[in-house]
Amino acid sequence: MLQVSVLRNNTEEVKKRLKVKHFGQPELVDIIVALDNERKKLQADFDATQAKVNTASREIGKLMAGGKKEDAESIKNEVAGWKATLEPLKEQMAKVEKELQDTLVLLPNLPSADVPEGKSPEENVVVREGGEKPVLAADAVPHWDLIKQYDLIDFETGAKITGSGFPLYKGKGAKLQRALVQYFLNFNTDAGYTEYLPPFMVNEASAFATGQLPDKEGQMYHATADNFYLIPTAEVPVTNIYRDTILKWEELPIKMTAYSPCFRREAGSFGKDVRGLNRVHQFEKVEIIQIVDPEKSYAVLDEMVAHVESLLVSLELPYRILRLCGGDMGFASAITYDFEVFSAAQERWLEVSSVSNFESFQTNRMKCRYKDAAGKMQLAHSLNGSSLALPRIVACLLENNQSAEGIRLPQVLHAYFGAEKIG
Repeated sequence: MLQVSVLRNNTEEVKKRLKVKHFGQPELVDIIVALDNERKKLQADFDATQAKVNTASREIGKLMAGGKKEDAESIKNEVAGWKATLEPLKEQMAKVEKELQDTLVLLPNLPSADVPEGKSPEENVVVREGGEKPVLAADAVPHWDLIKQYDLIDFETGAKITGSGFPLYKGKGAKLQRALVQYFLNFNTDAGYTEYLPPFMVNEASAFATGQLPDKEGQMYHATADNFYLIPTAEVPVTNIYRDTILKWEELPIKMTAYSPCFRREAGSFGKDVRGLNRVHQFEKVEIIQIVDPEKSYAVLDEMVAHVESLLVSLELPYRILRLCGGDMGFASAITYDFEVFSAAQERWLEVSSVSNFESFQTNRMKCRYKDAAGKMQLAHSLNGSSLALPRIVACLLENNQSAEGIRLPQVLHAYFGAEKIG
């Protein structure tokens, strides 16, 4: 959530930056400033009236003590009139405050100055590429055929148990999932991240704090009886560990990693781009999250991008890193880098990670603050990244490493999987 002071003091600059995100309601900035003006005026009127009541009450006490009852009664009548105006002022203030907050949460985060303009994924900027695209044999097949050939995932039974998009992993397919999760977690903890295993459902306050509400209601599964939401990523519960928390400057940075299943409705998804593991409703992912000193958040962003890149290098997968344009960025992000791996059999790039700096957008919603070296209260910055999302990693590992002898696994997975190949 943006700070009202930022909107008030930089109104035109805020509108200019929102335009980079192609936000369609820039007039909300003016509405918020006007509501804040009204809130301040009501508060000033309330405080002034309350001050008069307090002063008069002290005067009444003095008059009564001096035996001037008639004069005291006269002032009491005035005080009664002033007090009668206080409750309506309080009610009006609460109404304006609610309208202000309800409007404020509709604004997305402001994009960083480094975010390129553009409306669609086609206008994202390729930062760099790495790895070598494999040359497959003429009879190479996409991962959904390899899954059947090696009996790794049963989509049909998963659909029977739950519905389309809920895969049932089995045998070596389940073992590969477990191997990847363990490898990713070890890779992250070796880099100084503390591992968590969070709840897989969150309450409304947690979903609001990280920006899923009110922006993404339709994309989350909602358990209506208890008003809980199935998490779309471990970012949501793990970041909320520090909701309503005041940290010490010495505690920063806080580095966290977590495995979780992820649940996404992906409403409206259809066609060849969603075949197999390309897009599912439940999948596994390992996340990294940092809460940091604002002055260091962009250096930390670079560090996290390099961390995810080195993980992809270790998996021997061809990849590219994109800086997302304003029109393709998430609601809460100030800047996002996407990682894509090349699917050789499908001959297309598949997104496997996003690394984002939210600056103070989430921490303002969460009231996650710290005392700086001078003892002044500040909002921390939050960042997160996928490290990594499994379905498309698995798809590319299967496709890119297929051969007549089986599917070769990268060396780093041999000990975790217990074999050098699937065959």
